[in-house]
Amino acid sequence: MYQPAITGSGVFTPPEVITNDELVQAFNAYAEAFNARHAGAIAAGEVEAKALSSSEFILGASGIEQRYVMDKSGVLDPEVMYPHLRQRSDDEPGIMAEMALDASTKALAQAGRRGDEVDLVICAASNHERAYPAIAIEIQQLLGAGGFAFDMNVACSSATFGIQAAADMIRTGSARRALVVNPEICSGHLEWRDRDCHFIFGDVCTAVVIERAEDAEGAHFVICSTRCATQFSNNIRNNNGFLRRNRPDGMADRRDMQFMQEGRKVFKEVLPMVSAHIHEHLEGAGVTADGLRRLWLHQANKTMNDFIGKKVLGRVPDPGEQPNILQDYANTSSAGSIIAFSKYSDDLAPGDRGLICSFGAGYSVGSVLLERA
Repeated sequence: MYQPAITGSGVFTPPEVITNDELVQAFNAYAEAFNARHAGAIAAGEVEAKALSSSEFILGASGIEQRYVMDKSGVLDPEVMYPHLRQRSDDEPGIMAEMALDASTKALAQAGRRGDEVDLVICAASNHERAYPAIAIEIQQLLGAGGFAFDMNVACSSATFGIQAAADMIRTGSARRALVVNPEICSGHLEWRDRDCHFIFGDVCTAVVIERAEDAEGAHFVICSTRCATQFSNNIRNNNGFLRRNRPDGMADRRDMQFMQEGRKVFKEVLPMVSAHIHEHLEGAGVTADGLRRLWLHQANKTMNDFIGKKVLGRVPDPGEQPNILQDYANTSSAGSIIAFSKYSDDLAPGDRGLICSFGAGYSVGSVLLERA
């Protein structure tokens, strides 16, 4: 049995930014046009008027100030309200693989490794641009990696579940060096025309290198233990899929073909589940909450993170103990906790412990206990 460790991390940040003010301007233009177009039906009580959004509402509800996206022109066009992503030929790298190549190259550079030294690639993300061939195998080819590769999807917990899978394979010797990559194009499955969620998501890609601790070239984080759990719920759902065209009205512009959630139910049900999960993980690992230097939490909502931090530590976290990045990146699904880890881990000293935790649709929750070495 070998000891797995994270030896490098990388983040690809898209070039375009949408501020709350820009987003609100576009959404309100759409809402006003909708209300004018359906004025008669609205007056008759047959159609519900679209309420306007505001930057103050968004910041108060989420803590988000902006988000990075692969394309802002389509999102900010009131007649479109989704990103314009060009059709690529089958001979070109896909957009997810292209994002992944950037993040992976950064992670490999930090680890002091080359792509051909990797023998496992896991592409773990909440949505994949095609059914097959696997995005992970395309990434494997672009990196010149060997071994094997596969895709996985556990929604917002995909990164931590992917880390557990890779760590287990490193531990048992079925792989020596792995890349877990999380290309998230959340702008593609968000319903930008829904006031309750139009501000939630952004795009990004993260990557981590996991290898045997004995092979590490420099400072690294030993993966002390991992833990994952799932519990079925419909409160976060997207009904899109390959069977869509086979169903009555399947190709219609249906709301359930994009991201949907029952926000209040999610808040009420997920937070106790996550807090209990972390406590059980720490107890099983023989670590007290006071023994944690840092929490790198899923970046969905500031209020949720503040709640979990307080529950886990038994007090309000000190500045720096629970870093948030969602004010800049918004919710980036599985990648959020890895962005936080990548940007806020270099200052930890040998022996310091931290915990990565992500949670979301499923319900699902995954946590990774790390120690700086």
